[in-house]
Amino acid sequence: MAEGFLPPDRPRDPAPQGRYVAGVVITVLAVVSQYFVPSLVPASLVLYGNLPGDLFVVYGIPVLSFAVLVGGAPLRDWSKRMGTASWEGLRWYGLLSLLALVVVLALAIVYEFVDPAALQYLSRPNPALTQAAANPWFYVGLSFVVGAFEETIFRGWIFGYWRDRGGSWLVPAAWTSAIFAGVHLYYGFTYGPAAPLIFPTLFLLGFSFAATYRYSGGNLVLPALLHGENDASAYLTLINTEIGAIVHYAVILVGGLLGLIAYLRADGPARGAPG
Repeated sequence: MAEGFLPPDRPRDPAPQGRYVAGVVITVLAVVSQYFVPSLVPASLVLYGNLPGDLFVVYGIPVLSFAVLVGGAPLRDWSKRMGTASWEGLRWYGLLSLLALVVVLALAIVYEFVDPAALQYLSRPNPALTQAAANPWFYVGLSFVVGAFEETIFRGWIFGYWRDRGGSWLVPAAWTSAIFAGVHLYYGFTYGPAAPLIFPTLFLLGFSFAATYRYSGGNLVLPALLHGENDASAYLTLINTEIGAIVHYAVILVGGLLGLIAYLRADGPARGAPG
């Protein structure tokens, strides 16, 4: 596959760009509203103060908006080419997760020299894990539901829209991954000056899912499953720290091994590397 998302024998007419931009704006506002609206408008707690209401605002509104404004074209291949998607998904997820570890380690070393006191913020409890502590198994299962919604929205519509417009996939993959990382505002609120240690991992996670979508020809099942596993393994640590860590890093190491095999076989640069 060349620079664009689709082979030349499958031309499509994407939705008008103005509608797409409106969908992106609505999505960002819906997601970040959970951080501001409840405190600014106490009456909104009727909606925001419960899980179904939160899920509707954060995921329901974006899905409805994109369905109306953009339509389902970017999602049309969501379950196709599962074999290719498994190969691409695992190796992109593994390699970029390993890269994220290197980036975080490098940033931590910089913090040690520049602002070591900021690293103490990382000891603050993760708000998502705190919320899940009373019923972690429920959140393990919910992780895969959330993963499916977020991949449909961010990779399917926000990134996938560009498959029908041609051109390089790298720029939309980068800025849509930046949006994906940026809307996780609670990390900034929680970890303050140490938050820059968190966001590169979110960015590279989103980029790995975008690459999976691109190189599988639009599959969303594998990005959703890997997204769900990434979140579920964190909740598993509430049940058993070792098992949660093993599940998380086992998938990363398997993916990294597949990426290494692809490179050694010389098909990595041809199919899996950016370009």
